[in-house]
Amino acid sequence: METLHIDQSLSKEEKYKSLLPQIEGLISSEKDTIANLANVAAVIYESFDFLWVGFYLQKGKELVLGPFQGPLACTRIQFGRGVCGKSWEINQPIIVPNVDEFADHIACSSLSKSEIVIPFSTPTYEAIIFDLDSEKLADFDETDQKYLQKVCDLLNTYCVE
Repeated sequence: METLHIDQSLSKEEKYKSLLPQIEGLISSEKDTIANLANVAAVIYESFDFLWVGFYLQKGKELVLGPFQGPLACTRIQFGRGVCGKSWEINQPIIVPNVDEFADHIACSSLSKSEIVIPFSTPTYEAIIFDLDSEKLADFDETDQKYLQKVCDLLNTYCVE
């Protein structure tokens, strides 16, 4: 796949449904985790009006910044700290409608108002956190969680090195 087809008039759910097969086509022939994470971050960033889309990779006892699209980001996050570290600790997705109301939120960008994180793993990384930030309050919901989890499942399937 060399061209991404995004109909911006679609609803959020319809857009995710349209993107899933395109993402699968993009990553199914590539085994490298970093390459696939980079392309997925670009696809989601290009498709939606989110502030930041990226991944944190577990390296030892901390998360280290991986491929992303958007403004500069925190480089390292400790286990249990902030939204990403908490998601890693409980191994559950977290939706934060207002980051200012999340205890121990790490403000990598003052522009971020809401956030969603999805933890997953691949054969190469025990834990990866898919992190998305928005400049809008309450921009993420169960629809995002459902489809971003499907994206993570695809990454788990195809990223084997």
